[in-house]
Amino acid sequence: MAAATPDLLWNLPSLVFQTPDSALNNSSTLLMESAWIALGLSLKVAGWATAINMVLGIAAGYALARCRFPGRNFLDAMLTLPMVMPPTVLGYYLLVVIGRKGWIGAWLHDSFGINLIFTWQGAVIAAAVVAFPLVFKSARAAFEAVDDQLEQAAEVLGASTIGIFFRVTLPLAWRGILAGLLLAFARGMGEFGATLMVAGSIPGKTQTLSVAVYEAVQAGQDDTANLLVLITSITCIAVLLVAGKLAPGHAGRNRE
Repeated sequence: MAAATPDLLWNLPSLVFQTPDSALNNSSTLLMESAWIALGLSLKVAGWATAINMVLGIAAGYALARCRFPGRNFLDAMLTLPMVMPPTVLGYYLLVVIGRKGWIGAWLHDSFGINLIFTWQGAVIAAAVVAFPLVFKSARAAFEAVDDQLEQAAEVLGASTIGIFFRVTLPLAWRGILAGLLLAFARGMGEFGATLMVAGSIPGKTQTLSVAVYEAVQAGQDDTANLLVLITSITCIAVLLVAGKLAPGHAGRNRE
C-alpha cells in the first residue's frame, strides 16, 4: 500500500484537474464506441433475422401461391398478423412461447440448458417474427406474377418439380423476393417493442440501435441520441433505395 502511494499522489493532479478538451475527447470516444457497438449488434440481429425469413418466407410464399386448400386465406391472415399487431403484444406472445416458463422455452432450458430471453438470439427471433410478413407477402406476390405456362413448358420438357422451382420460378421471382428481404432487413434494424420485451436492453449484448436511442432519450443524452438516430436513418434510407431499385415495377419502367 505504501509503495503505491507515491504513484497515486504523482498522478492525482491529472486525475483531478482534467482539462475540458481531454474530457470532451474521452466523452466523444465513448460515444462513438457505444454507437458502433449498437450498430454492429443491430446489423447482426437484422442479418440473422433476414436469413431466417429468407428460408421461411420463400417457402410459405411459394406454398400459398401455388397450393389451393381449405383455410388458405385464414393461414395467409395469420402469417400477416405480425405486420399489424402492436410490437408489445407480439413481444408478450413470444415471452409466452420462448420464455423460461413457455412451452418451447421450458423445453429448451430443461433439455439443452438454452435460454433465449435477454440474449441476442432472442432479439433475432423477435426481429424475424416482426419482419416475416414483409418477406412472405413479397415472395407470394412475386411467385403469383410468374407465368404458369413457363412452368408447364418446363414440366413438358421433363424437368422435375425442384428443377422447375430453381431454374424457372425462382429466377423469375427473385427481384420481388430480394426487395422484400431488404425491407425485412430494414424492419429488423428498426425493431424496438418486441425486442425490448424479449431481449431487454443490455449494452453490448442486446442493446440494438433503436433500444439505444430510447435509453439515450430517457437519460437525457441528446448527443448520443442524435448520433444513433443519424446512423439508423442513413442505414435504412440506403436499404430502401436499393429495395426500390430492385422492385419489379421499377425494373419494368427501366426497360420501357
